[in-house]
Amino acid sequence: MTTPDPVRLGRRTLFGAVAGVGAGLALSACGGTSGPPQAGPATGKGGAEGYDGPNVELQYWNGLTGGDGPIMKKLAQKFMDANPKIKITTTSIAWADLFQKLPAAVQSGRAPDVCLMHTGDIATNAARRVVQPIDDVVAGAKLSAADYAEQVWKASFYQDKQYAIPLDIHPAGLYYNKKVLTQVGADPTKPPTTMDEFMAVLDKCKSKGVKGYWVSALSVGGLVAQSMIFQNGGYMISDDGAKTGFGDQPAIDAITFFKSLIDKDYSPKNAAGDGDWVSFSNSKAAFMINGPWMVTPCKQAKGLEWGCAPIPVLGSKEQTWAGSHCFTLPRQVNQDQNKATAARVFVNWMSQNSVGWAEAGMVPARKSVRESADFEKYTEVKQFEKMIDWAHFPPNVPGAGDTDPEWTKAISLAVTGKKPIDQALKDAAQKGDQILAANQKKYGG
Repeated sequence: MTTPDPVRLGRRTLFGAVAGVGAGLALSACGGTSGPPQAGPATGKGGAEGYDGPNVELQYWNGLTGGDGPIMKKLAQKFMDANPKIKITTTSIAWADLFQKLPAAVQSGRAPDVCLMHTGDIATNAARRVVQPIDDVVAGAKLSAADYAEQVWKASFYQDKQYAIPLDIHPAGLYYNKKVLTQVGADPTKPPTTMDEFMAVLDKCKSKGVKGYWVSALSVGGLVAQSMIFQNGGYMISDDGAKTGFGDQPAIDAITFFKSLIDKDYSPKNAAGDGDWVSFSNSKAAFMINGPWMVTPCKQAKGLEWGCAPIPVLGSKEQTWAGSHCFTLPRQVNQDQNKATAARVFVNWMSQNSVGWAEAGMVPARKSVRESADFEKYTEVKQFEKMIDWAHFPPNVPGAGDTDPEWTKAISLAVTGKKPIDQALKDAAQKGDQILAANQKKYGG
């Protein structure tokens, strides 16, 4: 499986995971201000004090169904070795299914003790009272914004309360095929950093009959196009959750550019959704723009000579699409205090020992972990670390992902030429804005 995490499409376009939370599994008919009764908060120091209670078993849910799943289980085993009284039972569920199951599990009193989710999921699940604030973990473990990149720390909040502890940052970056670059006469040691440099290499590819960068109508609207939109000062959802940027000029310019690569024969027509990876891994293309989770598949691909680097600035400023896996604590109908303490110990330990998660290609969220000697060996992942200050996360808006289907449909129509680009995107913006307006009423925004 080449994409262990569907965030490669940017806020899980096409998957509708967040939408599932707001659909038939709503926790309350009136919108998200009510939920299951919850026991009192756990006492203690947010996991910093360790655990000396009776043996407990914690249920840990995540959506890591690809190659990153075994790496996470390996980390959980290390935790159990260090904390023998706490058993971690890990359940990996496809992200879309996880966000359908989680609200029902909370409502029925069968919620997992810990759940991994993305920053883009936090606001929706907090608004629907699926997860609980974890300010006690932050205070007890003496975590602070100073030990995290500013944007990922902010992304863990909703309405001034913190609901998650960031585990990693995964920004979109550039992968380059050294064999292809050499073949077309480009320097395999100097990946492009600007639009001009990027197009210069594609021109060399074209002159040699090579389609240098494969664009697919099924996937380009995700982290690829969104990175360029952000670089040109645009957005997908406004910070206040009232408006989409689908029909704004930065979005129109981005889709126009990527469609032009098809029209001008830099990319084949009708490329499959994973055409960028298939062409890159088979040395049929020079470039792939993707997240750091592709580091491991690249290492495993036989005969692939590759490198990675920060995404080229195709717009006017250094920005890139980014996501983050975060630890959350689902609400419990009847909170077992021993489990509550043990869950906090687990989250605290995983955060402190997150350098091992770099095995999955992810950049540790904690600055202290990134600065450790153990992180130095992850040379490819450190290329993505360079973009931490460029990272653009989804706004903390409940139900923001509900607009994804409109964006996805518009990209398909625009890139395939079935509708003029500006018309397709402006139509999507109109429908997206209506969805956001309805969500603001539903979630009390």
